[in-house]
Amino acid sequence: MWLRLRAQIVKELLSVLRDPRSRLVLVGPPLMQLLVFSFAATLEVRNVDLLILDQDPGRWSTEMTRQLEGSSFVDELRAVDDPGALRAGIDGRQAIAAIRFPPDLSRRAVAGRPATVQVILDGRRANAAQITFGYMNRITTTVNAELGAGAIAAVEPVTRHWFNPNLEYRWFVVPGLVGILSMISALLVTSLSIARERELGTFEQLLVSPARPAEIIIGKCVPALLIGLTLGTIMLTAAIFGFRIPFNGSIGLVYLGLTLFIVSIVGIGLMISSVSQTQQQAILGTFSIAVPLVLLSGFATPVENMPLVLQGLAEANPLKHFLVIVQGSFMKGLPAHIVRDNAWPLLVIGAVTLGSAFFFVQRRLQ
Repeated sequence: MWLRLRAQIVKELLSVLRDPRSRLVLVGPPLMQLLVFSFAATLEVRNVDLLILDQDPGRWSTEMTRQLEGSSFVDELRAVDDPGALRAGIDGRQAIAAIRFPPDLSRRAVAGRPATVQVILDGRRANAAQITFGYMNRITTTVNAELGAGAIAAVEPVTRHWFNPNLEYRWFVVPGLVGILSMISALLVTSLSIARERELGTFEQLLVSPARPAEIIIGKCVPALLIGLTLGTIMLTAAIFGFRIPFNGSIGLVYLGLTLFIVSIVGIGLMISSVSQTQQQAILGTFSIAVPLVLLSGFATPVENMPLVLQGLAEANPLKHFLVIVQGSFMKGLPAHIVRDNAWPLLVIGAVTLGSAFFFVQRRLQ
């Protein structure tokens, strides 16, 4: 049995690694996506253009304008002369926000009376506009404190961010990409395995070989597991030594979670491969499964913000549990009991997906 199983594993690895296109698909895109997404998938806002209508002759608007000009997120600050120009600038996408200082702004602020600044945001770019508005609010608070205008309370709140004090977005994005890209690679390897045999006409040879159905299925699973672990190792190394993201957890617990995660993904890939007649169908099936898994993982939006039905579906998503393990191990030094709480669902999901894959593939082999 071990000789037959080893032959199946070696055959599957050679069929993947000897094909130049397979090597390119497995190695090139994940590394390229790791670099591209690490720099492109950001919630920071930079190089924005702002419009200002300053009708206030006092110091408050002057100081506010000076602070905006020196801000890192502002690319160009353009002054206009009338409210119509503000509207035209927003309508024409010349700026993401427009600011209007009323004539009595400084006088009211110095007198301790409520003073307001009108801010017009481009709602077509809702997320970027809201982040820009948050930046501007911080500047308003700073100017107000410096000039002593409207200051009533002597206590000034100070925000402190745990685990990621400087809000470095790569500290959050890159560990998540370890799970996403490993998942896509493992899905591709397993989903193409049986579909490739069927398309190349070698599927009948498997049926007449001395290997049992269970041995054939294991021979399809192990190469995908090895490739997924290898790519995961490369990306973890890049995150720690290339992007200099602090790693505070246990590398052993991370690999335990990664192994269970890849096993559960391999089962899904085998099910896709068993129902696919061609490799093109397998690739389409892979991405039709991968996209919902990413959306329900909590990578882009918190699972807690989703409807209850989707929160229930997310609990059956292996990527969701692995992201908790890998992101927490990097930034929080996740304790073992929390890793355990997310590892046992991976074990259950893996048992269900592999069991279903065995059923589907055995039906094809018999």
